[in-house]
Amino acid sequence: MIDDFILRAALAGVGVALAAAPLGCFVVWRRMVYFGDATAHASVLGVALALALDLPVFTGAMAIALMMAMTVYWLSERGHAMDTLLGVLAHSALAVGLVAVSFVQGVRLDLMAYLFGDILAVTPADLTTIWIGAALVAGLIAWRWSPWLTATLSPDLAQASGIDPRREGLILTLALAVVVAVAIKVVGVLLIAALLLVPAAAARPLARTPEAMVAWAAGIGVVSALSGLWGAFQFDTPTGPTIVTAAALIFLGTTLVASLRR
Repeated sequence: MIDDFILRAALAGVGVALAAAPLGCFVVWRRMVYFGDATAHASVLGVALALALDLPVFTGAMAIALMMAMTVYWLSERGHAMDTLLGVLAHSALAVGLVAVSFVQGVRLDLMAYLFGDILAVTPADLTTIWIGAALVAGLIAWRWSPWLTATLSPDLAQASGIDPRREGLILTLALAVVVAVAIKVVGVLLIAALLLVPAAAARPLARTPEAMVAWAAGIGVVSALSGLWGAFQFDTPTGPTIVTAAALIFLGTTLVASLRR
């Protein structure tokens, strides 16, 4: 018989994978990998604020992640180099967040759970939040698929088609902020970017169309979550890093298959 906490962990991993992996395709296409890092690192500050104010961790992480997304969008629109900007914000936000956490009483022992995830401690309320977030992100991708894809392929073509590339970019960054806040409980702050990037990168050699790549990424994300959870139980390893390791092994496999085909 499957224990309740194992079932909740599996459902949480699948929910996060279904939200993160398809959105990760746009991260790969737009080369926004550093954005996931910056938003995830900033969410440590949200965790500290939530604990200090006795609020749900998801609420604090979501607020700071959205604030970071808006900050990055605002600064990038004013001509700042995106890679430099995100690098500075990512490391600065993580440092400020860790300093803020140190001032909150009773948090030091739980810091590893926020940095590397604690999927086995997922509660029914967390599970509800994860699946609501996953459903919202999936609905948003279905709704904005054509505008996002057009703006990603060619901003000029999007402009000619009556699509505002800047608006679509803002919506995408806000969706990424939601995924970051949802994924903290499963893989932690330091591994969220990997969960966004690795399944999408692993899916690229297998797909010939954008739609196929999204489908493959979602499937690889789900397999990574479940196999990582199984591996953590078998080898007594941290669950979040094991999930990312499983995704990395799948990426290695698809890369080798693509090389052999060529």
